[in-house]
Amino acid sequence: MKLLPWSRIRRDFTPHTAGYYILHEGMLGILDGTLKETKYSDAKTEGEKNKGVALAQATTGGWAGITDKYWLTALIPDQTSRNTATFRHIAGTPEGYQVDFLATEPLVVAPTATGTTKARLFAGAKEVHLLSRYEEEGGVSRFSYAVDWGYFFFITKPFFYAIDWLNQHLHNFGLAILVFTVFVKGLFFPLANKSYRSMSKMKLLAPKMTALREQYKDNQQELQKKMMELYRTEKVNPASGCLPIFIQIPVFFSLYKVIFVTIEMRQAPFFGWIRDLSVVDPTNVFNLFGLLPFDPTHISPFLHLGAWPLIMGVTMFLQQQLNPPPPDPVQAKLFQFMPIIFTFMLASFPAGLVIYWSWNNLLTICQQWLIMRQTSLAKPGMAKG
Repeated sequence: MKLLPWSRIRRDFTPHTAGYYILHEGMLGILDGTLKETKYSDAKTEGEKNKGVALAQATTGGWAGITDKYWLTALIPDQTSRNTATFRHIAGTPEGYQVDFLATEPLVVAPTATGTTKARLFAGAKEVHLLSRYEEEGGVSRFSYAVDWGYFFFITKPFFYAIDWLNQHLHNFGLAILVFTVFVKGLFFPLANKSYRSMSKMKLLAPKMTALREQYKDNQQELQKKMMELYRTEKVNPASGCLPIFIQIPVFFSLYKVIFVTIEMRQAPFFGWIRDLSVVDPTNVFNLFGLLPFDPTHISPFLHLGAWPLIMGVTMFLQQQLNPPPPDPVQAKLFQFMPIIFTFMLASFPAGLVIYWSWNNLLTICQQWLIMRQTSLAKPGMAKG
């Protein structure tokens, strides 16, 4: 007798998804060493073209399943067997979704004999250390990638392990994020220090630059020449202010991923009113932080502004005062509104991320203030770095 071992997972409805770009919800798996992800909407679109099949791929070992934000159900075939993994959309009312494995080589069982095949099922929370243990001890290829680490996985994953290690010692994920931020600031200190020193000189140069613009306002070519001479004399890089921002972008995004997608951060408290670092600050300035008995978000979802986003906005404003103003008046006006824009934008972000940004701003303010006290312009006849 010849048998083709077959296993499946099926979801008999389309779940409500968060719809965030940075979060994958749907079917996924490691097939022939490659991560494959198919959202519910894509499965339906591809299924309509291919008789319900959204993806079909031969694979040796690997795994595949259906994931939510924090939960996973996955099939894990024998890691030495060859199978065809298929992601399917099941049309009907209600519609469904299916992940299945079909062996490519039949299992041959002689008369009166027995045959065996092996497969495992995982159903539970996507706890990183648990998935990693299956990966290491069970030989399940890249099983920890069931957590959506994103394109910056080479940063995001180490970030999680660093913050989780700090949490094991501090017993508070919020404190772990604050200490982790200090480590990150220390790592990039030489680059940031050079940049802030150049920005401090730019701030001191503002009167000279204004005088040059007045003197050569009718001769832009000569103005640019004199400005470059001034930069060379004072050893200032006018683009230096962009460096701290470029450094912070991948750190910010990776930390956002860690806080948003890992179940370890779910319902992790900080201090005071922050009971869950993975959700928005629950306080709201529009009801006087709970003194008025109504929820302003029932009027509009934009009417939410918590205490920590306000703290972040204040620290961003104070940091901006230490930076040299942009030479263009229009840009200068736009930059004045940046703290307000970021305050309202981050009001909808997880509280843990806003706390990180506020603390990072405060550390930057201290660093820039110390540098400004130590910075001076070159005197005539000498050059000072």
